[in-house]
Amino acid sequence: MNTKLYQTLQAVISQTVNGMRMGDYILGTVESSNPVTIRVNQKDLITSEFLIFTDAVRDYDVDIEVNHRTENRAGGGGDAEFASHNHDYKGRKKIRVYNGLKPGEVVIMIRQQGGQQYCVLSRITNHAGLSGQWG
Repeated sequence: MNTKLYQTLQAVISQTVNGMRMGDYILGTVESSNPVTIRVNQKDLITSEFLIFTDAVRDYDVDIEVNHRTENRAGGGGDAEFASHNHDYKGRKKIRVYNGLKPGEVVIMIRQQGGQQYCVLSRITNHAGLSGQWG
């Protein structure tokens, strides 16, 4: 093969591969949560229209199945109908999982190959600002 042709083909292939912008992972810091914006460096802020969220980083509803008895508990002013009792708690129940992102959390994302979309996979730190009963 002609050396000049070979060098030209190498240059074209190299430019093509470099221009593909292959998918890559990137770290970012959440700047706001409603709507979500993520800063990846001093000048680049990714807004929600370019973000795809997994369940690990968004609030979502899910069904669970329960089958247990409540603990004994009394209530009221001593009347018989308020005496200590328990009852079955069974069946399919809908619950909400609060996984939404909070400002300051660091996340790991994958950039779509050749595009501007980012899939936000997970936070790399504990949840910030927990407010549940035992939080």
